[in-house]
Amino acid sequence: MRRTILRLWLACAVAVPLAGCGYNEIQRRDEAVKAAWAEVLSQYQRRADLIPNIVNTVKGEANFEQETLTRVVEARAKATSIQATPELINDPAALARFQQAQGELSSALARLLVVVENYPNLKANQAFQDLRTQLEGTENRIAVARNRYIKAVQDYNTYVRQIPQNITAMVFGYKEKAQFAVENEAVMKAPTVDFGSGKK
Repeated sequence: MRRTILRLWLACAVAVPLAGCGYNEIQRRDEAVKAAWAEVLSQYQRRADLIPNIVNTVKGEANFEQETLTRVVEARAKATSIQATPELINDPAALARFQQAQGELSSALARLLVVVENYPNLKANQAFQDLRTQLEGTENRIAVARNRYIKAVQDYNTYVRQIPQNITAMVFGYKEKAQFAVENEAVMKAPTVDFGSGKK
């Protein structure tokens, strides 16, 4: 009985200082960053899943530029080969590689969509138009998810640098999270999708 009471007193003695030094809030913000990152990955995966259908539809068009298709396929392979684990957000170099691969895929897709303008039959293909609409929606979702992640990381990083929680973060090994590079336009800006088929 005495041991149980002693444990309760020890638990309270530890919990009160931890609560006052920001430990619980660090946990909450850390989880918010993880959730935001999971959504970013989900939307990038959604885009990657669309690409084989887009490529197969475009392949059906006679004399379509093979170099453009090859670039999309290779960029997708590179982007999906990177292990996008939750730990990636704690490694600035790994996050930069991930960003670069996603940026290259965005550029390859943008080029594909520009080239399609030269193929009236493909532009009129309903299956391709449906895929285009899905791609537009996915690019928008990526932008929204990325912005939420940027905000979550900004909130977390600002919080763990403040006193006294910077001491708590140091003691428990919580470091600043890696951030998307604002200067990387290929990643920060969704590709323009314009088929000249009229505005919706």
